[in-house]
Amino acid sequence: MAAPAAGPVFWRRLLGLLPGRPGLAALLGRLSDRLGRSRERRRRRSPWLLLAPLLSPTVPQVTSPPCCLCPEGVHRFQWIRNLVPEFGVSSSHVRVLSSPAEFFELMKGQIKIAKRRVVMASLYLGTGPLEQELVDCLESSLEKSLQAKFPSDLKVSILLDFTRGSRGRKNSRTMLLPLLQRFPERVRVSLFHTPNLRGLLRLLIPERFNETIGLQHIKVYLFDNNVILSGANLSDSYFTNRQDRYVFLQDCAEIADFFTELVDAVGDVSLQLQGDDTVEVVDGMVHPYKGDRAAYCRAANKRVMDVIHSARARQQMLHAQTFHSDSLLSQEDAAAAGDRRPAPDTWIYPLIQMKPFEIQIDEIVTETLLTEAERGAKVFLTTGYFNLTQAYMDLVLGTRAEYQILLASPEVNGFFGAKGVAGAIPAAYVHIERQFYSEVCSLGQQDRVQLQEYWRRGWTFHAKGLWLYLAGSSLPCLTLIGSPNFGYRSVHRDLEAQIAIVTESRSLQQQLHQEQEQLYLRSGVVTSATFEQPGRQVKLWVKMVTPLIKNFF
Repeated sequence: MAAPAAGPVFWRRLLGLLPGRPGLAALLGRLSDRLGRSRERRRRRSPWLLLAPLLSPTVPQVTSPPCCLCPEGVHRFQWIRNLVPEFGVSSSHVRVLSSPAEFFELMKGQIKIAKRRVVMASLYLGTGPLEQELVDCLESSLEKSLQAKFPSDLKVSILLDFTRGSRGRKNSRTMLLPLLQRFPERVRVSLFHTPNLRGLLRLLIPERFNETIGLQHIKVYLFDNNVILSGANLSDSYFTNRQDRYVFLQDCAEIADFFTELVDAVGDVSLQLQGDDTVEVVDGMVHPYKGDRAAYCRAANKRVMDVIHSARARQQMLHAQTFHSDSLLSQEDAAAAGDRRPAPDTWIYPLIQMKPFEIQIDEIVTETLLTEAERGAKVFLTTGYFNLTQAYMDLVLGTRAEYQILLASPEVNGFFGAKGVAGAIPAAYVHIERQFYSEVCSLGQQDRVQLQEYWRRGWTFHAKGLWLYLAGSSLPCLTLIGSPNFGYRSVHRDLEAQIAIVTESRSLQQQLHQEQEQLYLRSGVVTSATFEQPGRQVKLWVKMVTPLIKNFF
C-alpha cells in the first residue's frame, strides 16, 4: 500500500524542517526506510494495494514565507531544499537538447572555448575515432591555454569508473595517458573503484562481470560555468545513434561550482591515474579495496556530504542576502552596479545517490514525488533498463497518478546481440516487463498505468528520467534528468546524480513537453499481444535465473 511509504517520507520531511538537524533527519529516514521495507516484505502483493489511493494519508505541504524566489506555483516542491542546495535561475539559461549529434557537437564546441575548467564525469571513455576527436579537442585547448598571449589556467578533471575504464588492452586509461603525460600539472584522471569489490571476490570475478558489483555512473560535463547533465557516456554510439536525454545549463556559475566540487570529492576517494598507467590513492585517503571498508565509506560519506552541506549553506545565505536583507544593497543599487540578474523562474536541485556511502537523497526525493503525485496528475517515466525497485513499483501501482512508462524494446536494448550470457539480458528484461504488466492487469490498473516500448531502426535506447504534469495541466512543471535508471543498481550499488528541474516558465515547460513527446512518438503501447510476438518467448533458464541476477543489471 502507499500508506507505509508515505509515513516514512512524512517523518523525513518534518524532521528536515528543523534547522541544523540534517544528520538526525537522515538517520530517521534510514530507520523508517528499514521499517517500511520490513512491512513491505510482510505484505508483498496484498490485494489491499487496490485501496492504497483511498487509505494513504495526504502529506501536508511544506510551506515557506512568500517571497519573490518562492512563488506560490512551486511551493509543493520546495521541501527538496531541506535536503540539497536550491539554485534559482532564469529559464533562458536552460536548453533541452534532443539528439546525440547535438550533444557531441556542443561538447566539442564548449571544450574549444573553455578558459578555466573542463570537468567530465562518465562511466567510461570509448576508444574509437569520435572519442579520440574529443581527446584531441582537450589537448588542443590545453596547448592553446599555454601558448596564448595571455595564458589561461585551464585545468581538466576527468572521473571514470575503474573497472569499466580498465576493460581490455585499449581502454579509457590508454586513451587519456597522452594527456596526462603531456600536461601532468593540468590534467587529473580519477578512477572510482567500488569498495564492495574486494578480497576473494575481486580475484575471482572476471573482467566485465566485475562491473556488476558497483560503478561510478554519474554523467556530468562541465565547461567553465556551463553544465551538461545527461545519462549519456563518452562513447561513439552516444554521439551517433544511442538515444538519451541532455540538458544544457548556460552561465550557471553556482551550479557549475557545485558539480565541480562533487566530482572533486568523488575523485578524492578514487584511484588517481599516473603517467605510467599505474594508480595511486590520494595522500591520507583509505584505499577503496585494500583498506578498511567501513573507514573508507565513512570518509567518502563525509567528503561528499561536506560538498552538499556547504553548497546548501551558501545558497541559503545568497537567498537571504538577495531577498530578505535590508542591510545590503537594494536591487536598484545592485542593478546600477551591473549585478542585476533576471528574476528566477526555474529551480535546480541536484539529487545524489551513493548507497555504498549511505547517501540516499535521490531515492528519498523520487519516492516522495511518486507518493505525492495526486489524482489527475500524469507521470511520464522512462528508463533504458526496466527493472524498477520494489519500492518504486509499489508506489506506481498503489498511488493515484496516471503513469506512462517508456522502456526499450528488446531490439533497441543496449545488450541486444551481445555475445555470451550478456546476450540473454534483453530476454530477462522482457520477462521482468511481462511480470509487471501481468500485475498491472491483475490489479485492474491498465487505464492508469501504461507501458510503451521505444523502437527506432538502427538505434538503441538509453533515456532515463521523468516528467511530472500536475492535474489539469498540459505541460510539465518538473523533470528529473541524469544518470539513475530507477532500478536496484541505481539505488543500491552505483554512484548516481541527476537534477530536478522545477519551472514556472511556459517556454521551458514547452521544451520539456516537446522532448517527452518526441521520445514517446517512437513507441508502441504494450498489450498482452506484445508478448506473443516472435522473439518475445523467454527461455526457461532465463526465467529461472532472472530473479537471482536482476539486482546486478
